[in-house]
Amino acid sequence: MPRIGITGHLNLTADGAALVQAALAAELSQYRGGIVGVTCLARGADQLFARAVLDAGGTFEVVLPAADYREHEVRANNAAQFDELIGKASKVHTMPFEKSTPDAYLGAGEHVLGIVDELIAVWDGQPAAGRGGTGDVVRVARERGIPVTVVWPDGTSRG
Repeated sequence: MPRIGITGHLNLTADGAALVQAALAAELSQYRGGIVGVTCLARGADQLFARAVLDAGGTFEVVLPAADYREHEVRANNAAQFDELIGKASKVHTMPFEKSTPDAYLGAGEHVLGIVDELIAVWDGQPAAGRGGTGDVVRVARERGIPVTVVWPDGTSRG
């Protein structure tokens, strides 16, 4: 069963999120025989991916960057979605970082890359805004020879 990781932007607009959700569903439709998704379950692309994996009949594992990830990164308007999805994870890995820092995010991204066969990137092609961002994860994946599929449908934008 293929193991597919996700990296992507947090701040998709509502219209962009709908476009990305449809594109992820189309991308994952080829895996109806089963898929294991690997995600950090951040708002935006990661959570859209987790839902698309479930809709495709797969399961997903979560890699939390740090012990304080939920408290530090999950916004009030996203807590219910995060809690619902983490409850559906087949496995949750927590990286050995206490605090959610750029090093923790990069470590989590590298961990995801270490356990997947390929990577989907919901990415506008721009460099990472901070260490451990989407552009960094894509760069490391490509350096390691991990196949990367970029999903950025026409009309998608960040908020």
